[in-house]
Amino acid sequence: MEILPAIDLKNGLCVRLSKGDINSAKIYSNEPWELAKEFEDMGAKWLHIVDLDGAFVGESINFKTIEKIISNTNLKVEVGGGIRNEDAIIRYKNVGVDRFILGSIAIKDKEFVAKMTKKYKIAVGIDAKNGIVAIEGWAKLSSKKAIDLASEYSKCGVDAIICTDISKDGMLSGVNVKFSEEIADISGIKTIASGGVRDINDIISLKNSGKIYGVIVGKAYYEKTLNLKEAFKINI
Repeated sequence: MEILPAIDLKNGLCVRLSKGDINSAKIYSNEPWELAKEFEDMGAKWLHIVDLDGAFVGESINFKTIEKIISNTNLKVEVGGGIRNEDAIIRYKNVGVDRFILGSIAIKDKEFVAKMTKKYKIAVGIDAKNGIVAIEGWAKLSSKKAIDLASEYSKCGVDAIICTDISKDGMLSGVNVKFSEEIADISGIKTIASGGVRDINDIISLKNSGKIYGVIVGKAYYEKTLNLKEAFKINI
């Protein structure tokens, strides 16, 4: 199971939110690239980056910061937040991004997503509040159930699904293993769990399920409730 440390960017700074509320942003680093280097030194192979500003406005706002992170590490990087067209994907690909996370556009334009999967490594972000998919930086709720969206993408060719229980995100309340397993079961696609990871027990629970490809770790590291070095060791 892959462990993906997370860097969420707002105004070029590394922040974390609670339940996706932009007003809850807490700054953890003024130099995100240095933080990414620390993750690499600990044993990370992948880095999960979200352009929070981009998610709200629909375009890449923290591009230069992301470019700096990539140029200063050897990590594989997946990026989400504001990717709404192929030009944005190409721009990121040209600076070394490995996987592209499509969220809002994934519910609005499945044809576009299917087309992109034939050219690039695409992850569909399914972020849910009470089982309903949220879009546009989690600011709006769609009418689509998360499990239905996962089912629709089961044979689309996407590389991965990243599923987030928004009610748990940034709350250190424990990851929603059941929700993650449901997404994995119905989609048949490698599934990355996100939201609520608190400590090593969450990592163990997800790994022991045998259904989860990866897990995103954010606030648990920043608030020191999870020892990432320990997590990487048990994951070998």
